[in-house]
Amino acid sequence: MSKNIILNKNEIGIILNRLACQLIENHQDFSNTILIGLQPNGKTLLNRLAQILTNKYDISELNYGLLDITFYRDDFRRNEKILEANTTDNLHVEGKNVVFIDDVLFTGRTIRAALTAVETFGRPNNIELLTLIDRRFSRHLPIQPDYRGRQIDVYENQKVIVDWNNDIVDDCVYIINKL
Repeated sequence: MSKNIILNKNEIGIILNRLACQLIENHQDFSNTILIGLQPNGKTLLNRLAQILTNKYDISELNYGLLDITFYRDDFRRNEKILEANTTDNLHVEGKNVVFIDDVLFTGRTIRAALTAVETFGRPNNIELLTLIDRRFSRHLPIQPDYRGRQIDVYENQKVIVDWNNDIVDDCVYIINKL
């Protein structure tokens, strides 16, 4: 399986800082905004952005949490492997500006599920989407990000992997060919 790296640790760091600045431009002090990481893949991206916003840009009143969309997915009963639920924080979205955060935007189905799931916690004033990677030309639904780290074109037989810092490898984003 070939692995083609498209973003390295430094490039990801630059993108995360740019995305944080774009969020600050649109949400100023974040007093009426909540950042929501979509479980499981948006969790690390949310944590990285929250760290940058609080530590580097002194945003003191940052509201954020995690949303599990497992049981809202349209393929929930179609998968061969059993999907496991993740944690959902107690989100207060009523009248708030919500920013969904996920690592890769592919077909748009995850975001559709998130739109349904977030209704459980109230009616937001506005919903935006932030994604690290936007896989252009592969949407099944008319969903586009408001904030994107990098837009890439890949074939249907390719998969984009976001690998966050662990014991084996530094942060990187790469493409693999599916078998």
